[in-house]
Amino acid sequence: MAENNNPQDETRTSIDEVNDTLTGLGEKVQNNPRFIVIGSIVVAVVIALILIWVYAIRQPGINAANEALGQADTELIMGNDSVALAKYKQVAADHGYKAGDLAALNAAILLYKDKKYEEALGYLKDYSASESIIGAGAKSLEGDCYVNLQKYNEALDCYKKAVSISDNNPAYTPAFLLKEATVLRELKNYKEEAAVYEQIIKEYPNYGAEIGTDLKKYLERAQAGE
Repeated sequence: MAENNNPQDETRTSIDEVNDTLTGLGEKVQNNPRFIVIGSIVVAVVIALILIWVYAIRQPGINAANEALGQADTELIMGNDSVALAKYKQVAADHGYKAGDLAALNAAILLYKDKKYEEALGYLKDYSASESIIGAGAKSLEGDCYVNLQKYNEALDCYKKAVSISDNNPAYTPAFLLKEATVLRELKNYKEEAAVYEQIIKEYPNYGAEIGTDLKKYLERAQAGE
């Protein structure tokens, strides 16, 4: 038997098979109206379950979390730090959503002020640090905790992440870079320290004057390996 070398046979792909499947499904629907009815019922049930979750479960949960967070904020404004801390911890433990996330961050800030760095880290690790200002600040605070615990490599990693998510904010990004340079100096990595100062001077030329610091002197010191 002669070998079939028809190129049309060779070019049949999986896309053709998908088209055949769709054609068969269309014929099945046309020949079986009950298939459409069952499909409609399933879709309706799914939609109903989603609405129940949003309005009967999720939204009340959000409202309760926001109310609890507001009570903790009030205590903080009144200067009752210890009471506020206890409430923030409770909100973080009992609630999810954005309120629970913020409660964890506020608890970490108060714990840091109390020099309870390990405990603060526990709350910061649960915080979703993705927003360009608050999230970056939270990641920087995590780095500060590590610095106080003399865990400099971990601190450096946090500052680098803070820089990466701070979206080149002229008020915050150079501050995180400056912290990064400070840790690099502690690690005696003068070459990378100098590179960070060069980046700050190049990308944020006004920052040194804004904070009253001569960054060029810091750069020269790092370049000299001193």
